Amino acid sequence: MAGKTLKKADTGWYFVLTHGSKDNGRPQQYKRRGFKTKQEAQKAMSELEQSLMMGTHVKVTKLTFKEYLIDQYLEDKVTKVKRRTLETYTWLIEKHVIPHLGHIEMSKLTPMSIQQLYNRLTKEKKISGENIQKVHTLINDSLKKAERWSLISKNPAALVDRPLATKNEITIWDLDQVKLFLKEAEGVSRYCIFFNIALTSGMRKGEILGLRKKDVDWDSNCVRITQTLSNDGKEILPYTKTKAGARSIDLPKEIMKQLRKHCNMINSEKESTVNYHDHDLVICNEMGMPANSNNIRRIFREISKKVGNPKIRLHDMRHTHATLLLLQGVNPKIVSERLGHADVRITLDTYSHLLPNMQKETAENFGKMLFDED
Repeated sequence: MAGKTLKKADTGWYFVLTHGSKDNGRPQQYKRRGFKTKQEAQKAMSELEQSLMMGTHVKVTKLTFKEYLIDQYLEDKVTKVKRRTLETYTWLIEKHVIPHLGHIEMSKLTPMSIQQLYNRLTKEKKISGENIQKVHTLINDSLKKAERWSLISKNPAALVDRPLATKNEITIWDLDQVKLFLKEAEGVSRYCIFFNIALTSGMRKGEILGLRKKDVDWDSNCVRITQTLSNDGKEILPYTKTKAGARSIDLPKEIMKQLRKHCNMINSEKESTVNYHDHDLVICNEMGMPANSNNIRRIFREISKKVGNPKIRLHDMRHTHATLLLLQGVNPKIVSERLGHADVRITLDTYSHLLPNMQKETAENFGKMLFDED
C-alpha cells in the first residue's frame, strides 16, 4: 500500500487511497468525498482497502440502468423465459422503469429512488398493483444479478419493501347491457363474431384470435383451445397461458349458427382472393392474416359508446361472462374450467365480491325447498 490521506474540506471529510498501479504503471488512486464525520470517512476507507486487498472490490461503472436492463438483463432473459413472459417484462421495463430510473448510473441507484418509483406508479394508477409488484421483482432480480456480476457493490432494491397489491374493482356489464351490445354489434363488422364468442365463452383475447376452423366441433357445439395469438399479433403460439388453458368450451347453439355463417364467409374470401394467407383462423382479416386487436378494440369502444353501456375493457367481457354464470348459480368449478384457470381458488378469489350475495341467496332458496318458506 503506497499511501492513505484523510482530510477535512468545506464539503466534509474525504480520503485518498493509493493501491496498485494503472496500465501505464502509475499508482492507482481511489478518491471518496462527502463524509459528514472523520469516523465515517475512516470506516469507508478501511472497507475499500480491505476489498482491494481481498480482490472483491467492484470498479465503479458509468453504465446506466437503462443500458444494463436493455443490453444485458433482458438479453439474458431471452434464453430463460417464454416469449409472452419476455414481452411482459419488456413492456414493464420500457414503459414504467426506464422513464424514471433509466438515466441513473448503476452505482448511483439508491433505495430511495426505487421507492419513489413505486410511490409514483401507485399514485398514477396506470398499472395494477400486481404489475407494480412485478416491477419490483424485475428491479430486484436485475440488481441482484448486477451484484453477482460485480457491476455494483450492493443491491439497493434489497432494502426496499415489496409493494402491496390492491386489486382493482372489476367492471362488468349486466345481462341487459350484454344483450343491447350484441344486438347493436350484429352485422356492423366482420369481427362481430369475436364479441359473441368472448361474451358467451369467457375465452381470452389471444385464444379467440388464435382459434382455427378445425378447432370447432360442429357436432358437439364446442370449440377446442389449442393455441393463442401473441400480444403483438405477430406470432401464433402452439400453447396456452396455463396447462388448464388447453380445454374445450361448449357454446350456445345460436352462437354456433353465427360461427358457421362467419366461417362460410371466410371460406368464400379464401376462394376469391389472390395471394390469400390461409392460417385456418376463424377471426382474420380479408387476406387471412391474424386480426388486428387494436381494430377490434376500437370497434368495441364505438359500439359500447353508441348504446350507452358503461366503459369496460375488452378483457372485461371475460369477467362479464364469469360473473353472469356465477350469478345464475353455476358451480364455480365449472366456471373455472371454462375460463381455463389453473385452480378453482383463482376463480373464487377473482370473483369473491359476489360470494356474500350468493351465500344469502343460496340460504334463502334452501330454506324454501326444505321448509316451504315464503
